Amino acid sequence: MSMASGFGSRRRRAAAVFVVALVLAGCAQRPDAEQPTIAASYADAPCPVPNIPGVPELDLSPNFDCGFLTVPENRAEPDGRKIKLAVARLKATSPDPGRAPMVYLNGGPGSSGIAIAEELRDKGIHRDRDVIFVSQRGTLHADPLLTCAESDHFVAESRNLSMLAPATAQRSLDAVRACHNRLASKGYDLSAYNTVENAADMADLRTAMGIDSWHVYGVSYGTDLALQLVRDHPEGISSVVLDSVVPPQDNLLTHLWASAAGGFKAVFDACAAQSRCAGAYPDLENEFTTTVQRLAKSPMIVDVPASADSPAQQVVIDGYKFANLVVLKSMDSNSYAALPEMIHATAVGDGRVAGVQVQNSAPSVDLMSYGLKYGVMCREAAPFTTSDAIAADAQKVLPRFPAEVLAIQPQFGRMMDDCRVWKVGRADPRVNQPVQSDIRVLLLAGTFDAITQPSQADDAAATLTHSKVIRFPGIGHDVYMESECGRTVVADFLSRPDGYDAGCVDTMLIPDFVT
Repeated sequence: MSMASGFGSRRRRAAAVFVVALVLAGCAQRPDAEQPTIAASYADAPCPVPNIPGVPELDLSPNFDCGFLTVPENRAEPDGRKIKLAVARLKATSPDPGRAPMVYLNGGPGSSGIAIAEELRDKGIHRDRDVIFVSQRGTLHADPLLTCAESDHFVAESRNLSMLAPATAQRSLDAVRACHNRLASKGYDLSAYNTVENAADMADLRTAMGIDSWHVYGVSYGTDLALQLVRDHPEGISSVVLDSVVPPQDNLLTHLWASAAGGFKAVFDACAAQSRCAGAYPDLENEFTTTVQRLAKSPMIVDVPASADSPAQQVVIDGYKFANLVVLKSMDSNSYAALPEMIHATAVGDGRVAGVQVQNSAPSVDLMSYGLKYGVMCREAAPFTTSDAIAADAQKVLPRFPAEVLAIQPQFGRMMDDCRVWKVGRADPRVNQPVQSDIRVLLLAGTFDAITQPSQADDAAATLTHSKVIRFPGIGHDVYMESECGRTVVADFLSRPDGYDAGCVDTMLIPDFVT
């Protein structure tokens, strides 16, 4: 368990739901035999109130219409348990019945699209067409909601513990085991919360809502889901946008530290290219690495004063937390300007800024679906690698990092250990194969992304005949959320997929770092 709860997550987005946020691994099992046709149903329902408890500014505006999609929990057992996915449709500001809507697939895995729908409405995502937000199976507003308060509480408690201590690792594993046992005792088929079932849900949603065709937008883990949808259910897909890309063929458990290393280097190189930053922090990369080494041996204890959100607290910063904190900054490009300053201050013994950021990194309780997170990671990634292979790949890209730091992965912590507890089987290997398609696809990558490195967009594009990768300078994870240029390019692509304008990228500049 790491300080964050999943791939492609951010605190300010959906009130401390660590989404990400995140960013994920291959895809889940699809039986070799042809699946039976499953009748899904959709019914209107009131929009959820509140959307995020305690965060009224994220409540859905009157522009939304809501409902529920009902599907089998496991399509191999069509007469078994039924589950519901919450759906919110945002009306376009310039209605045109000729324009196909877009479905928005959020990341995590384990984050609800509805949780951030109001924030995206504020950014004008519905300017030209309706946008459909979905609470993927097991996530916030879906039924069931497969959260793990046990793990959320552990993450909060771990702020004043060293993540490198064996006792901390055991507490994390105990929390995962307790959640697994609690959910399994309720009869949920935890193996059914996976990407193949998730993609089938999206295909059923389109037909159940009577939509002939739609555009598909995926961010972080949502790109993996979108690609699986293209592979298994290409019908009715007009075009696809993949933002901060997770290709099925790249096992994220072996790529997480590589993405982190790429993000670190991008920031260090950008600092070196600015005379003021280079003058203030002439040895930033080495300073960062030696600080990770020092904190791995002797963690820093920081007294963090009380704030409106939390009481005064002592925070422990070890080598892993410090490195992971820099990774998490990739979710908010506005924080990049002060990143070299924070690294340098910590290196010279001033951990006040880092301490506050570690304190703020704990998720809210019962908002993140660990059921979907572990269902994806433990079926689709963990069975296809080993702890030794993960360690070897990490050591190649960060040879000076201590082995004990690299043994815990950015955002996902000790996932291989957790998956031995979660016990959801092994996916069909075909879901980890590259997706081939001639559908028009736009792939977005931020050059500062430390969660899904830009090269992963190239990997996905290699088998997508009509695709293009666009890199956005100085942007981290989730280009659409972070970049006005990104939003402009996406809107133009959806309207003119054969002649869209990406010229604004040429005018983008790396932010000036604080010195």
